[in-house]
Amino acid sequence: MEKIYRERGVVSVIDVPEGLFVACEPQDFDEIAGNLIDNAFKWATRRVAVSSSTVSGTVSIAIEDDGSGLTAEQQTLVLQPGKRLDEATSGFGFGLSIASELAELYAGSLKVEKAGAGGLRVTTTLPVA
Repeated sequence: MEKIYRERGVVSVIDVPEGLFVACEPQDFDEIAGNLIDNAFKWATRRVAVSSSTVSGTVSIAIEDDGSGLTAEQQTLVLQPGKRLDEATSGFGFGLSIASELAELYAGSLKVEKAGAGGLRVTTTLPVA
């Protein structure tokens, strides 16, 4: 994504241990992570951070940007299929809802909240492999 968004100067900070695996089909994980990371780069001002933690048989992967973020109401709306909050940007409004539905298929979840850097943090929780 750094190459795709190179002209905007967005950089990423990755803090995910090597060898961490989730109980999820690889193509489904790619769909979840791809949608979330692309969104983070799209809305970031300068920085996207990806981190993970493992607790009680689950892996939480947090993807955070330093963009303008969303209100609490908007955070709920963006999980609805086809709901776009900004018609001026590319996309169809299905990325977050698809990621959420895929996480739920694996007994996981997706949570949207304000990030520490002021932007958005999207945390996906999936069972550990």
